Amino acid sequence: MLNNLNHIALILDGNKRWAKLKNQNNLFGYTKGFENIRNIVNIALSKQISYLTIFALSSENFNRSSINIIYDIIYKNFTKTFNDLVTEKGVRVKIFGSRNKLPNKIINIFENIENLSINNKNLNLNIAFNYGFKDEIKNLLKIASESVKAINFDNEKEINELFYLGSFPDPDILIRTGGHKRLSNFIMYNLTYTELFFTETLWPDFSEKEFNSIINQYLKIDRKYGL
Repeated sequence: MLNNLNHIALILDGNKRWAKLKNQNNLFGYTKGFENIRNIVNIALSKQISYLTIFALSSENFNRSSINIIYDIIYKNFTKTFNDLVTEKGVRVKIFGSRNKLPNKIINIFENIENLSINNKNLNLNIAFNYGFKDEIKNLLKIASESVKAINFDNEKEINELFYLGSFPDPDILIRTGGHKRLSNFIMYNLTYTELFFTETLWPDFSEKEFNSIINQYLKIDRKYGL
């Protein structure tokens, strides 16, 4: 843990715009963005960050034509990339969001990596895929209404366990690449007192240098909880 910095969240924005600037197709942009996930995970490991939560695909973007490109990248690269992180680096992977409309092959890939990594402890990597906070709330309300056991709404631990991130601590930092200054329906329950950083850098170009710069800015903040 780095001076009480143990959870960083990232919204990965700008893959397609990056590809366009390079006169390349969307596949090239998403592939480079996927590769940069591995880079940032390795940096987080080197800094002994305990939790890294990334927004890979929103439920609002799920029906875009680029979803098939993302599937192809997962088919070709996901297992090897994350198997290496799991078996060699001790990363535990949790993938959250709706799986109702995902191809079975994608679901199997996700489940296999989660099961393989379940006992790892060096870094908790949470990946939001086909995720939206409003959908999470709907799912939470459904669980609460169907639960045979009454939920104690005065018990913060019980409430937290209803959300996808469960007992994990809230992010200390949220970084959004790509220039847009919005949360885009991302884990808003868990971002109540998170420090927000927005950068113009497109995700494939987001570097260790900039990551370190944001961390250094965060470490200078005298965090106060309230107004």
